[in-house]
Amino acid sequence: MAANNRRMSGKKGAQVGSGGNRRRGLEGKGPTPPAEMRKGHVKNRIANAKAKKAVGRRTATPKGRGGKGTSEMVVGRNPVFEALRDGVPASTLYVQQFIDNDERVREALQLAAERGGIHLMEAPRPELDRMTNGLNHQGLVLQVPPYEYAHPEDLVAAAFDEGQDPLIVALDGVTDPRNLGAVVRSVCAFGGHGVLVPERRAAGMTAGAWKTSAGTAARTPVARATNLTRALEQYKKAGVAVVGLAADGEHEVGDLEALSGPVVIVVGSEGKGLSRLVGETCDFRVRIPMPGGAESLNAGVAAGVVLYEAARRRA
Repeated sequence: MAANNRRMSGKKGAQVGSGGNRRRGLEGKGPTPPAEMRKGHVKNRIANAKAKKAVGRRTATPKGRGGKGTSEMVVGRNPVFEALRDGVPASTLYVQQFIDNDERVREALQLAAERGGIHLMEAPRPELDRMTNGLNHQGLVLQVPPYEYAHPEDLVAAAFDEGQDPLIVALDGVTDPRNLGAVVRSVCAFGGHGVLVPERRAAGMTAGAWKTSAGTAARTPVARATNLTRALEQYKKAGVAVVGLAADGEHEVGDLEALSGPVVIVVGSEGKGLSRLVGETCDFRVRIPMPGGAESLNAGVAAGVVLYEAARRRA
């Protein structure tokens, strides 16, 4: 009895609590991570080995008919999540070892698993730092594979194969990938057959362009030309009219009959417009009336206006 009293006597007075640690220890830790993310698992060791081999290695850019772009890294928790959510093509999702598994990380992992075909690789923070050249990756890095460009001739051939007049948009000096993505979206919406961009000093199909296209880049080809002027001249030889947009164009967009036939619409940059050689190559220079007084439209909006008029004439 005395021994029992001694045990009970230690519990008198104020007691020091655990601060909720014991209760929190009973809480769940979320879904079980994939095998590639579980330390000690054989797939985790294989993933780590592959990640180390990938560090510092440039992705090759083999040349096909239209060539390929270069691989791209999307870094940061929100950008990676948004890229996965918006359907940006991805080959590998790199995740930092011992990452703080917050809601955004869990969502990104879930999206990658649901999409399938995306490798999950765990890598130490120094490896990710080197891969991203010191950018603030927050423990998540998404590798976007090189875009496979079509050849300029493919756009015309695809239209003729379908028994349709080609409807193509060419961009001259447009360097914002979001404008390219917006043009791709408009071309898809109005039944166009593709977009043509120069190989140099121009926007390419980056993750930003994919996101702005809202998924339409998956079914609207983008071709790349080594020399835009020569590519337009080849279109003319194939019977396709070249229509350039210019603020001082001789024709108004609503009056141009050429839009009802095979046509490539050339859109220049918002600041400089068409380059000299491209402007001289055009069969017609057309303007968009703007009674509101704006001096110019960005490439995505201008292309959409002319594409609508072309689609209306073809309906």
